[in-house]
Amino acid sequence: MRGNAGSTVLITGGAGFIGSHLAEALLARGDAVTVLDNLSTGSLSNLAGVREHPGFRFVHGSVLDELVVDELTYQADTVIHLAAAVGVKLVVEQPLRSLTTNIRGSEIVIEAAHRYRRKIVVASTSEIYGKNSRGPLEEGADRVLGSPSVARWSYSTAKAVEEILANVYHEERGLPTIVVRLFNTVGPRQSGAYGMVIPRLVGQAVTQQPLTVFGTGRQTRCFAHVADVVEALLGLLDHPAAVGGTYNVGADAEVSMIDLARMIIARAGSRSTIELVPYEQAYGPGFEDMQRRVPDTQRLRALTGWSPKRTLSEVLDEVIALAAAEPTGLVAS
Repeated sequence: MRGNAGSTVLITGGAGFIGSHLAEALLARGDAVTVLDNLSTGSLSNLAGVREHPGFRFVHGSVLDELVVDELTYQADTVIHLAAAVGVKLVVEQPLRSLTTNIRGSEIVIEAAHRYRRKIVVASTSEIYGKNSRGPLEEGADRVLGSPSVARWSYSTAKAVEEILANVYHEERGLPTIVVRLFNTVGPRQSGAYGMVIPRLVGQAVTQQPLTVFGTGRQTRCFAHVADVVEALLGLLDHPAAVGGTYNVGADAEVSMIDLARMIIARAGSRSTIELVPYEQAYGPGFEDMQRRVPDTQRLRALTGWSPKRTLSEVLDEVIALAAAEPTGLVAS
């Protein structure tokens, strides 16, 4: 299964937003790519540009299928585990699905990687830090979570278990693991259907709907373009010293949600207004959020020299242009 110029990489969840961009980058540099995806949130349309590539293979299946994961891991040289139930909206509405996919699925994939001694990159999340709103957040920062009865924290908990599994397999059994904590990633192919804020707001702006900002709008986030994130992932994948480490991946330009909405309206030339929507109305009673989430990426930068190349304005202009061409593609269902 090895490609002529490189290795064979298995990407779980590779038909998703980040996975499809990663598949393109790996194929472009000469690797062969196998994508495993059940298409619950991913889409074959995301892979349209690589479906006919001789080094590409798509397998419709789930990370919960142990036999399929075993076979594909055996055939690969490296595993990049992206498959997960993602997005605040999906996690809040379907917490059991989130837990099952993210915990059991990760256990199956990591076990298969260990069985065949394959290097594995495990995609974790900034949700790991929970309500810790100080910043920038370095990889050793405390996790601050709410009550287990709040569905919001099931995703953070599941990804923490995933990280712990990766770490103990590395420490106790020598599995070559790399854990990446992805902060807010945006760009082409990201859907607004699962609570992702930029595609949702852009979709509203280009269709002249009110931009619905949840909470007070004063909460801040940092947004990295998917191409920059893919570059960071490849840099870590290729660096021998990355093995055994955990790395934040994200931009550090901080913006409040109300200012983000204003930027989108201005850059889209939209006539839309802004409406503040209480969290309880958006997600149900008891929902909790963090006021600030800013990554410290010094560890990643020191190891690979990586830094994001695209500004938030450039990111927004690209997403707005794509949404204007096909406005229904970004609006949440």
